[in-house]
Amino acid sequence: MGSYLTAFFVGGLFCIVGQLLLDLTRMTPAHVLVTFVVGGGIASGLNLYEPLIEFAGAGAFIPIASFGNSLVQGAIAEAARFGVIGVLTGMFELTSTGITAAIIFGFFMALIFDPKG
Repeated sequence: MGSYLTAFFVGGLFCIVGQLLLDLTRMTPAHVLVTFVVGGGIASGLNLYEPLIEFAGAGAFIPIASFGNSLVQGAIAEAARFGVIGVLTGMFELTSTGITAAIIFGFFMALIFDPKG
């Protein structure tokens, strides 16, 4: 039960920070999205995001900041194997499935629903 509460609490903190950024600054949702992805990437580069995932589980793994973490982890792993070219290719090795799913589901949702003009 404790792990569920921890995940809920940490995930909720991500939501609170995002909502505060929207309410208290002039940031748009796109700015907040980019801020979370870049923040997750920076935290990953400083070896802070993996311990957060171990502590909070899905509370840290599900939010968009984890995408930044995945980009950096893939780049680091492939850079160790292939050098500079590995940085460029490695970022998308861990995230390609999620990117592909987002494109496919977005396409089908666009076919099914009418956008608000």
